[in-house]
Amino acid sequence: MTLWHTVLLASIIVLALKLAGYSVPAAWFAGERRSRVLELTTISLLAALAAVQTLGQGESIVVDARVPAMAVAMLMFWAKVPFIVVIIAAALTAAALRALGLAG
Repeated sequence: MTLWHTVLLASIIVLALKLAGYSVPAAWFAGERRSRVLELTTISLLAALAAVQTLGQGESIVVDARVPAMAVAMLMFWAKVPFIVVIIAAALTAAALRALGLAG
């Protein structure tokens, strides 16, 4: 089983949990701990997917222009910049680094 299989399987499980939320009584999801675990599972899977897409190439870790672009995006999200501006800034960062030959 590869990393992608694991990510895909985990995504399917989270989707099933989300869909089950519509058919399962609300009392089953009541409670602060259960609610928090369900919220954090979705967030952690999204973070893992972003990390794999940023650092992964095949079965190796590659540090190229995507890493600084992701750092720019994270800083801009932290500063609550509009999404489209974040995307444009991250793309321009990666393009500039590649054009200057600083990152593959």
